[in-house]
Amino acid sequence: MGKVYGVELARFRQLCQSSTSCASWGHRCPHGGHFIQYVLLSYRSLTLYPAINLIHISYGFPFGQGSDHKDAYQVILDGVKGGPKEKRLAAQFIPKFFSSFPELADAAINAQLDLCEDEDVSIRRQAIKELPRFATGENILRVADILTQLLQTDDTAEFNQVNAALISIFKIDAKGTLGGLFSQILQGEDIVRERAIKFLSGKLKTLPEDVMTKEVEEYVFAETKKVLEDVTGEEFVLLMRLVSGLRVLQTVHGRQQLVELVVEQAFLEQALNPADPDTVDRLLQCTRQALPLFSVSRTNVDFTFVSLFHMLTSPMAELDIQLEVLKLLAEMSPFCGDMDKLEANLNMLFTKLLEFMPLPPEEVENGENSTSEEPKLQFSYVECLLFSFHQLGKKLPDFLLDKVDAERLKDFKIRLQYFARGLQVYIRQLRVALQGKTGDALKTEENKIKVVALKITNNINVLIKDLFHNPPSYKSTVTLSWKPVQKTEAVAPKRLAAEELGSGGSTKKQISPLPRRDARQIYNPPSGKYSASIGNFTYGEDHYFSIHQRSMKDICHC
Repeated sequence: MGKVYGVELARFRQLCQSSTSCASWGHRCPHGGHFIQYVLLSYRSLTLYPAINLIHISYGFPFGQGSDHKDAYQVILDGVKGGPKEKRLAAQFIPKFFSSFPELADAAINAQLDLCEDEDVSIRRQAIKELPRFATGENILRVADILTQLLQTDDTAEFNQVNAALISIFKIDAKGTLGGLFSQILQGEDIVRERAIKFLSGKLKTLPEDVMTKEVEEYVFAETKKVLEDVTGEEFVLLMRLVSGLRVLQTVHGRQQLVELVVEQAFLEQALNPADPDTVDRLLQCTRQALPLFSVSRTNVDFTFVSLFHMLTSPMAELDIQLEVLKLLAEMSPFCGDMDKLEANLNMLFTKLLEFMPLPPEEVENGENSTSEEPKLQFSYVECLLFSFHQLGKKLPDFLLDKVDAERLKDFKIRLQYFARGLQVYIRQLRVALQGKTGDALKTEENKIKVVALKITNNINVLIKDLFHNPPSYKSTVTLSWKPVQKTEAVAPKRLAAEELGSGGSTKKQISPLPRRDARQIYNPPSGKYSASIGNFTYGEDHYFSIHQRSMKDICHC
């Protein structure tokens, strides 16, 4: 190879073999006097490929701040054009002396980026691992941008390496790192955008307060609002999860800002078109995200409640959508304030409730039903509607007495009575079926259905009893059947007497706090599970439901 920057190779080897320090070179040693030993060990591990030798010899120069050995550093940069061994060495040495050559910064970053895109995954991983060493000063944004693009890799180990590198540069400059991430979210390819959003949603909450300062969190919120101007449903959920966890938004004012953000996203100020699936899905997604916020900030709760209810009053093809809407209304109802149109909204709820509470079938002289078609008792729908009506009724307790005419009130009580009498028999059957079952026995699919069915029917029974008081009472509290409950609430410890049936839910319980949407629940009934015909029954004292004719799975349409 001839001379290497004024030092002949033979002389270099002689120095390596005879010296234990750099004194004979006449240069300042950056390795504490053991540089020659280090190079000797490295040299012995090499093959005779000239390029590798050249890189190692170039590395042997005592680089330091203000060093003039740009040509030697250039040799290392040129290593990215060599074979696999040269590239692995370059991946280590380029960042090693990057800070010593600011005038070659762009060339160095580009060289390292080439290695990050190499066909050899081991070379890519090594290059990615070293990328945080380039994250200084103005380079932080560029490095963050590069790492964000590298999130699109399908190699698991490489993907984890990119995540670790991003976390590393967050601790160097959080705001600069966020700038690179949000730049790709707003302008990058779909796969990069998707994975960058997931990274922020999952990793930001793990960073300490000294990294996620108030200024940084405010920057996250401001940039997230830009992204929310055009998002998919999944992206909206992830971004709301991200901003909801920011410490700067945990105040009442912060929660109000989040609710307003959701309202803007739902386009509530625009005319609602229930026939448009995208509009319906957008409103439902936004309401789900807003629910945990309503307990702190009641801003726009009434507005959202009314918007959802207007969706119910319009014809919809699928009852499952109605059930989803009714569940959201029920969860929102405790937080509704004194609505401007409370009476009108109660009247709409009352009318909707009547639709799901059938009249008893007419009887002919021999006591048999005059029609062969049996009424459908849709427990899931009735639970939601009764709960919402009960919650809003607290704000206007005289509604049933003063705002509903006598004939309509009489019709309502007949329906309530019919529903309640059938409910008692159904509760008895469920309690008998679950008597003595614990542990694994309750985890079977059929018993899970029975447990939730018992919770629903108990809730309805408690609410109906309140409405039968004279005047109607709104004092009882129940926990909605799809919310997390204690196992002891699911099954009675012993079989109750006939007069006690259905009273299990009347015990006063505190309303459990609103759970996170991703919180684990014991069981969440699929839409329509309990909304089918209960079975053949006779409108008499002793036998409302011929449950023995059908399995519980058939009854619940599972």
